[in-house]
Amino acid sequence: MASAQPAIPSAAPVNPRTTAIPTGEPLSEVGMLMEAAPPKPLESFTPVVTALDEPTGSFLPIAPPPAAPDASDPDGLISGFQRLLDTVRANRPHDDLDLIRRAWDFALQQHTGQIRKSGEPYVIHPLAVSQILADLKMDSTAIAAGLLHDAVEDTDVTSPEIARRFNEQVAHIVEGVTKLDKIKFANREDHQAENIRKMLLAMVTDVRVVIIKLADRLHNMRTLQHMKPAKQQEISRETLDIYAPLAHRLGMGKMRGELEDLAFRYTDPYAYAAVEDEVNAIRGEGEGFLSTIVFTLQQKLKEFNIEGRVESRIKRLYSIQQKLVSQKVPVDQVYDLFAIRVICNSVQDCYALLGLLHSIWRPVPGRIKDFIAMPRPNLYQSLHTTLIAAGGHQFEVQIRTEEMHRIAEEGIAAHWKYKAGDVVSAKDEQRLAWVRQLMEWQREMSDPNEFMSTLKIDLYPEEVYTFTPKGKVVVLPKDASPIDFAYAIHTDVGHKTTGAKVNGRIVPLRHKLRNGDICEITTQAGHAPSRDWLSFTKSSRARNKIKHWLNEHQRERAIEIGGKLLDREARKYKLSLGKFEDADYARVAGEYGLGTKAELLANVGFGKYSARVVLNKLEPGSTMAVEPAAPEVGPGNTVGQMSDAVKKVYFGKGSDSLQVEGQDDLLVYRARCCNPIRGEEIIGYVTRGKGVAVHARPCPNVQNLLYESDRRIQVEWGASPLEPGASKPQTYPVRLTVLCEDRSGLLKEFTAIIAEDGTNIRSVDSKPTADGNALVDFVIETVDVRHLNKLTQNLRKVQGVRDVQRIQKI
Repeated sequence: MASAQPAIPSAAPVNPRTTAIPTGEPLSEVGMLMEAAPPKPLESFTPVVTALDEPTGSFLPIAPPPAAPDASDPDGLISGFQRLLDTVRANRPHDDLDLIRRAWDFALQQHTGQIRKSGEPYVIHPLAVSQILADLKMDSTAIAAGLLHDAVEDTDVTSPEIARRFNEQVAHIVEGVTKLDKIKFANREDHQAENIRKMLLAMVTDVRVVIIKLADRLHNMRTLQHMKPAKQQEISRETLDIYAPLAHRLGMGKMRGELEDLAFRYTDPYAYAAVEDEVNAIRGEGEGFLSTIVFTLQQKLKEFNIEGRVESRIKRLYSIQQKLVSQKVPVDQVYDLFAIRVICNSVQDCYALLGLLHSIWRPVPGRIKDFIAMPRPNLYQSLHTTLIAAGGHQFEVQIRTEEMHRIAEEGIAAHWKYKAGDVVSAKDEQRLAWVRQLMEWQREMSDPNEFMSTLKIDLYPEEVYTFTPKGKVVVLPKDASPIDFAYAIHTDVGHKTTGAKVNGRIVPLRHKLRNGDICEITTQAGHAPSRDWLSFTKSSRARNKIKHWLNEHQRERAIEIGGKLLDREARKYKLSLGKFEDADYARVAGEYGLGTKAELLANVGFGKYSARVVLNKLEPGSTMAVEPAAPEVGPGNTVGQMSDAVKKVYFGKGSDSLQVEGQDDLLVYRARCCNPIRGEEIIGYVTRGKGVAVHARPCPNVQNLLYESDRRIQVEWGASPLEPGASKPQTYPVRLTVLCEDRSGLLKEFTAIIAEDGTNIRSVDSKPTADGNALVDFVIETVDVRHLNKLTQNLRKVQGVRDVQRIQKI
């Protein structure tokens, strides 16, 4: 992408793809810079005035296409590797280039004959990853590991061989990046969780592991068009869930921004195209507005002798979409759609410029943020203010120093300190503190799903700064409660919390804390955590401590109940449990894939196993019943053993029920809170007295139940979608909410689209909104997720539709 043109006061041609640089701010605060498609031709056009000394928007393309093919280097490998060496030599002139050359030769040898989906030689991928690392000014060890990062995974090379040929550091990094493909897991989610856990464990000792992984993901996202649509969706969703937030947590705003926009293109192509069209429609006017602001600001900087360079940008597409969904506004009403950034020479100049801006344009109350005095947890620093220009147009200004700017874009890679074994800097240690804490907590998490849930919570930005009565700062996630605050102070304080005061006033425990709140916790000896707390706690620390306590105490209670149920069943058949030894219980526990008598009783207490069946196993024939076949189990696998247990689907009037064979005919039903439909990923929980409740995996209640792994059963949809004796598929009721313009004829268009699709409408309701739009609620009958997605996409194509959302609860 070309650099922007020098600042000029008059109209001149400008590169339409020039945008500004992404930062490390969260989605809700500041938009980041995007590389959008070229706008449509404009008759009159005023350029954006910028003064940039570096590329903007995203990383430079890996290898610019040559003017003409080089017969001696048809794949561009020679020129690409030479460019890599030139970049390393320019950024780190004293690094060992011989290590990089040896790694390149070895990678060429090992990947010979391997082809990417695009038809290119596979070795282009590690070369491209290494170029990204070189642009980040990484050291030769990291770049060599980047060239070799797929060698162990995709060839016959082993980690010990890497260590012998190169060094232990390179081998450690390559091993940390390598996936666990040779180990069999119960399902894809477990596989993903263990790969992430392995990477983070390696990252604790060498952060270069995760930087290489992010560079690997970035290049894969850039070339994702060659994959099948299903794979594109899967990889892009994982990028938005894990890798983009991880880049943000490490302060790597530039990489995060590009990852999000690339993933957005595949996860929701219709929304992507709609936002892109709307942005392009107002781009010309917006660029003219920005050029006027930039020129005015540059004149004021000269007038008041403040040295600094001025940049401008239009918000990235993914950030815009997040605002459209959360605020329910059209694109032209996004307050930070247009933004100015001023890079000053000193902190004093930053604050002086903030006062100057407020004397020129009127600031918007509540939109002034000082992240210089109070840096974000990922060490992002900047002053933010939103101003109102003539005509009521709002725009945002970010003010920072060169060092702050570098850290906001490149994060942990901005002040890279690895040189022949040097340790990470103190600032980098701060960035990694949360990883070390997470790795400590993960020791208590045997369940991969619980680990992923905790990780996703912890990756999101923390942005509430609260205080103890003595003035100590406590940083918490957005919308955190006093319970989160209490656990941040100490685990015992959290467990014993009975009440809270915020700014001297008594508040409920579910009260949402805000910046600057002074929080005081009331405790009582002997008080215990409540399961209800999980519905409003936000911090991973609080949630983990609550889950751990509940799990321990629920287990004790389940063992007690299991013993009583078994004793009651034994008395019914006139048996004495006293004659059974611990070895008898251990034998039966082993048949279920369990280890001890306590685990067996706990599962009976949770309702997972029938007391009658267990009693029959202890003394065959004692209950005079045919013993059902034991489910297939793996060693120590109590969660995955039920993954194939759902054998049949029975459909009743208006709903469906499932029967779990092999477990005393447990009733299975769809949970009302999330209303899962065929094709969605689902998970089951044993409910006392009701059977197995099946939830959609993303359901918030599933997250709250993760601590009770003993009650979880993995279920699956039946093979045939047809009702017994029926000629058409079983349907599920789904509620859709459409946000659209309030115009005549729109409802007719919606119903026509739904009818053409052969979908039945159960109910329709519409109402106007305060901003002149309308909300239309449909309850329709859908066959599966694919059918629902197709219908949703067709509704989004209607002119005037801003968003279509599925409401989980009917």
